[in-house]
Amino acid sequence: MVHRRVKGGQFKIKHVEKLPLVELGEELDVHINGLCPNGDGMSNIRGYIIHVPKAKPRDHVKVKIIQVDKKSAIGEIIK
Repeated sequence: MVHRRVKGGQFKIKHVEKLPLVELGEELDVHINGLCPNGDGMSNIRGYIIHVPKAKPRDHVKVKIIQVDKKSAIGEIIK
């Protein structure tokens, strides 16, 4: 979001779409630091919440990103 001052002291807000910080198909090493409400492992990487099915807290796993949303992503454990 960008604020610009326009005539009369008011601000005009221009919304700028942010690009995801993780990409579909990207492989990451993550440390699982919690559980999601549905029981999936959870990690925070680059400001994103990464949901990792079949992972437990304190696991360190390599994941491949299979789905990306605005604020979260889903990673699949790869071997």
